[in-house]
This record gives sequence, structure tokens and C-alpha cells, in this order.
Amino acid sequence: MPQLNSFDLKTFLDEKVDRYNRPAFIESDPISIPHSFDKKQDIEIMGFFAAVLAWGQRPTIINKCRELAQRMDGNPHQFVTQSSDNDLKQLLGFKHRTFNDTDLLYFVDFLKRHYTQFDSLEDAFVGKDVTNVESALLHFRNSFFDSPDAPLRTRKHISSPAQKSACKRLNMFLRWMVRYDEKGVDFGIWKMLQPKDLICPLDLHVDRTARHFGMISRKQTDWQTALELTETLRSFDPLDPVKYDFALFGISVEKELYLFE
Repeated sequence: MPQLNSFDLKTFLDEKVDRYNRPAFIESDPISIPHSFDKKQDIEIMGFFAAVLAWGQRPTIINKCRELAQRMDGNPHQFVTQSSDNDLKQLLGFKHRTFNDTDLLYFVDFLKRHYTQFDSLEDAFVGKDVTNVESALLHFRNSFFDSPDAPLRTRKHISSPAQKSACKRLNMFLRWMVRYDEKGVDFGIWKMLQPKDLICPLDLHVDRTARHFGMISRKQTDWQTALELTETLRSFDPLDPVKYDFALFGISVEKELYLFE
């Protein structure tokens, strides 16, 4: 396989970022779900669900998220904050992979409790002891499961660096909420975390591309691997390293790696 030096690799990836970080990317990606809303809290809620449910085929993920939005009467924030016990019956029977209505009802319960106290879901990720994304994810998981009624089975749906998880879905959600540029893909509606602090979402496609170009040395795919990749990306752009998520993902999806074999 021909090797690209760091300058050539950065140039190549910058070109791919420009190609994939554009509105045309939105339609076929789960980020299209929060883009269907204008209200900040609706964007947060449906972005959160779209990220949590983001495993499997992208069309299926999008369809399940649309179904969920319909079950919440097309007004997620209003539904989670004002729904009665009878309204919650609309959520029964929802399922995607191992995520079922037991999990969904607890998610809605958490969101209702949170939005009763705070204006934004961002406050669930930040706190006095939060100094970086790793501590933000730990803080969020602790906040999310602070109820004695939290089902044990639901814990698997909120990952944590403490479990050595790469936290792909939550890192993707943070990218959507925190990162901003003029391209219009990511929202940039959260300001307490900065784009420079984000950790690259490490899914199958990103992992494959990064390993192909020698950007990851760890054999396993875990939190330390996500940190390793992000450090490499920071050497390309210290202020916006996670913009390369577009390039690494797109190269794999478009099956362009064969060009470097």
C-alpha cells in the first residue's frame, strides 16, 4: 500500500472534508432527524435519540427516528415535558435493535426531569468538575442514571469512558451540538464545550479508514483508541480536529480505500 506522509494525508483529508461536509450529506444521515426541527430543545432531544439509535443501516435508523418523532406528536420537547401517563402509552411497542419501550420511557422520564430544571440538555454534560469531553461523558452518565427507578437494562444504551467504550454515539451527538462552521451540517448550539475539545466518533467506517492510513496503532477499538485518533487529527487542525470525521467516514462509505492498496 502506498504511504502518504503527514502533509499529503492532511491535504487529502482536507479535500475529503470539503467534499462530505456539506448539506447534501444531511439527507442520508441520521443528523437529518434533528435538522427537521427549529426549536433548540427539539433539536437536542431528537439529535440525542438519533445518535443513541445510530446502529445498523442508516435508512432504518432514520425511519425509526421519524417513527419516534411521530409518536411524540411531532413536538418532542412539549411531549417529554407535558405528557400525561396516558400520553406515554403512545410510546409502547417502540423498538430498535435492543432498544425498547422500557428504555424509551426511562429516557423520556430523564428528559422530563432535566428540562424541568434546565433550559438545555447541554447542562447534563457540564458541571463544576467537567474539564474535558471525557469528564463531560462521565458526568452525563451519572446524571442520566441518578434515579433509583432507572432500569438496569437501560444502562447499556449510555456508554462511558469508565467502561472503556469508544462512546461513538455520544461523541457523534456532541459533534452535532458543539461543532459549527458555515457548511450547515453540525448545529453549534452548545457553547460550554469547544470544538477543539471534541473526540472523534469512532465507528466501523472511521476505524477502518484510520487504520488503513496508520492513524491508529491500538489493536482494540476503545476509548484510548478514540483519544489516539483524535490526537492525530489535532495535529492536522488543533481547533477543529473532529471535522475529519466527515472525511474518514465518507472515504469508507464511498469505498475509496482501494485507491491506496
